[in-house]
Amino acid sequence: MALQAHPWERRLLDLAQEALESHMAALHWRADDPDLEAAYAYCDAITKEHSRTFYLASGLLPRPKRRAARALYAFCRTCDNLVDTPAHGSNPGEGLERWRLHLREGRWLPDDPVAKAWADTRARYHIPWRYADQLIEGVTTDLTKTRYATFEELAEYCYGVASTVGLMAMHIIGFSGPEAVPYAVRLGVALQLTNILRDVAEDWRCGRVYLPQDELAVFELSEADIAAGQVTDAWRHFMAFQIERTRCFYTEALPGIALLDPDGRFAIAAAAELYRGILDDIEAHDYDVFSRRAHVSTAAKLSRLPGIWLRARRATLA
Repeated sequence: MALQAHPWERRLLDLAQEALESHMAALHWRADDPDLEAAYAYCDAITKEHSRTFYLASGLLPRPKRRAARALYAFCRTCDNLVDTPAHGSNPGEGLERWRLHLREGRWLPDDPVAKAWADTRARYHIPWRYADQLIEGVTTDLTKTRYATFEELAEYCYGVASTVGLMAMHIIGFSGPEAVPYAVRLGVALQLTNILRDVAEDWRCGRVYLPQDELAVFELSEADIAAGQVTDAWRHFMAFQIERTRCFYTEALPGIALLDPDGRFAIAAAAELYRGILDDIEAHDYDVFSRRAHVSTAAKLSRLPGIWLRARRATLA
């Protein structure tokens, strides 16, 4: 059964289709290139340091796909760092543009292990170049836009910084055809919304509010309430609404696991379900995202894997 699009998704699906149809020659390094293995090892180390959940989930993939997934993570991490932690005195926008040209035109690739591993991954798995461009465009948004008037605006941002990652990962995993795209788009939105709900306080300290302004107003909340960092009844009701909607997106997206190649289903299901567990943790701590960072412990992640494996193995489109 085809996934029915929400009204706010129509533009996102158009963006995904545009990218899917993009083609561009990519550098493809020799398999015996001695620096290539080192480049992939460097990406592995970046992933291990910065994302325990992604590192665990990608570890469930066969080795070639595992190292490609971690090259993808390192590419995305580099994009984020150019915005959030630019070199002293540098212009983040100019840095992102140089990075984009670096990747598209292959400039200075031998000197950059992340770019080298990513170029090899993109070539091996025929990842449309436009997805990477869309991600960089999404990350660039953080340089100029710090508020989102509506959920529709926020969803487009989520597409740029997260759905694009899922669409690129889908090419690494392997998928049945274009019918898999809407599921990847929606899962990316769910994952980024989870990030947003977890990181309200951190984003506020950075001068950003990703929560839709019109929805804050409906629940009679303002930025003063975020600044105060107090869990009130209004905040509880607002967060309960946000979590319920995000959970629905996960539920609607997960049947798309059946459209992936079998050797990648467990990894993607694990990434999605373990991340969804962050929502449970937010609820369990009375929606307090101000004084603590919601997370799922390593022990809890490991305890969930057998059930996730069974569900991924039985994945069907009922």
